[in-house]
Amino acid sequence: MAQQRKAWMISPSKKPKSSLPDSIKNELEAKATDLIANVLKPKHVQPPPKKPSFNYITDIGTKWYRHYFYFFSTYACPGPNALSPTSESKFARLEYIGDTKFALYFMRHNGEWVGIYDALSVDDCLKAIQDDQWFVP
Repeated sequence: MAQQRKAWMISPSKKPKSSLPDSIKNELEAKATDLIANVLKPKHVQPPPKKPSFNYITDIGTKWYRHYFYFFSTYACPGPNALSPTSESKFARLEYIGDTKFALYFMRHNGEWVGIYDALSVDDCLKAIQDDQWFVP
């Protein structure tokens, strides 16, 4: 019986992620907080219904996870069968790609991130989150 030879494969190295400068990180956090307080919360966070039977938005926030910056909404889960009193749902993701530019993604209904904008500045990303129909909490 002939022996099988081991096949060697060469995999290309992954492109290293650009490190995010603290100045850009602080600028993004400040402008995102302002956008949430002045635009997104007044538009999407409403007082709770008198007899809630469905989930409703109670808060909108941001957080960093690795080199991604996420916008998320917090939902209240009323009812006796709720697994927890609240849940979070991410609706926008910014990825730093270098040279003060970000790629912007939205969350599809099936939990998949879809990139629709590439190489936008901080201001352009936040303007898209404010105005574009893809980024509704």
